[in-house]
Amino acid sequence: MNHHKKCPLCQSAELHVLSEYQHAYLQQCKTCQFIFSEQIPSDEELKTYYSHEYELTEFFSPITAKRYEEILDRFEPLKKTNRLLDIGSGSAFFAEVALKRGWEVYGTELTDKTISLAEKKGLKMSKGKLEDVAFESGFFDLVVCIEVIEHVSFPKTFTSEIYRILRSGGAVYISTPNFDSLLRRRLKGQYDVINYPNHLSYFTANTLKSLLESSGFRKKSLVTNGISRTRVKTSTGKSNQAFVSETSDDEILRHRIEKRWYLRGLKNMVNGFLNAFKLGDSIKATFIKQ
Repeated sequence: MNHHKKCPLCQSAELHVLSEYQHAYLQQCKTCQFIFSEQIPSDEELKTYYSHEYELTEFFSPITAKRYEEILDRFEPLKKTNRLLDIGSGSAFFAEVALKRGWEVYGTELTDKTISLAEKKGLKMSKGKLEDVAFESGFFDLVVCIEVIEHVSFPKTFTSEIYRILRSGGAVYISTPNFDSLLRRRLKGQYDVINYPNHLSYFTANTLKSLLESSGFRKKSLVTNGISRTRVKTSTGKSNQAFVSETSDDEILRHRIEKRWYLRGLKNMVNGFLNAFKLGDSIKATFIKQ
């Protein structure tokens, strides 16, 4: 098995082990503070994991669909080539929304099962890691990376490739778990976001910003928000409910919030606090290719 001997972001050899997270082989760079799994899974190990352990959800929340519409609204002015890449398209829910809005949608995935599903929905799919697909330079207006970059062992290579395939003025939208989240600080080693080989790179708002800027991007927006009751229960063993499901605590709460103006106001206040102190469960960021 291969191991990182230097930080994947800044190449510093000054690393220290995070003892509370030894089950996921976590180390932190003393120079840039990036946190990552010291072990590098083989392609075969990843193929086995994603073929047997990673289940695609069939549930597409109407609230998530609404959020995707809002994201795409922000990128309408970017359309020039009209091409969008959804990296790690999974169940292809985001791509479905983009297709309906007239985008020409491309996708990447690692398994035949996910590729077949996406192709049936109308995506132009490629199998393999992003850097192995070899899209043309400047090919896309928009690259979308929803809950994907945490699965990557070499994020600098990954973001540099995104930069290459975007046209000048194009954008990348990234969402990823926030290692500085309130829940991670509270649950520590119990926090089930931290697991190997599923997650290999762990970002904070600062380390994600540093990564993208070192790859040539300019920050347009970056927020941390959200706190998951479902995640608390699954991390502490109080529930084995699917994180994304119609009956999860989170989904039930989302529907209540959507229906009541005062709950929406409370949600905005909570998210404002979480973002101000960079404590939200999720980082959501947009960066522009200069």
